[in-house]
Amino acid sequence: RQMDQQGQAAFDPRVCFVRLRKVRGDGFVEFDFAIGEPELSVELIMPVAAFHEFCHTNHAIQITPVEDAMLPGAVPPDFASDA
Repeated sequence: RQMDQQGQAAFDPRVCFVRLRKVRGDGFVEFDFAIGEPELSVELIMPVAAFHEFCHTNHAIQITPVEDAMLPGAVPPDFASDA
């Protein structure tokens, strides 16, 4: 990410992020989607195939658990599948 004059990451609306929360047993994926900065996101749910297409279409950067832990106020993801 580019930096602004104060050394902060510059907001770029062309950059998208996804944070995987949960892969459910019923074939759906729960995830967070952010535009421009990963700290501000919305929660979404969709079928696995649609999730992959969504990420591809938006050129989304997947935030790993390690990267997620470095974000302010981050909550650890739940990768367990529902039975």
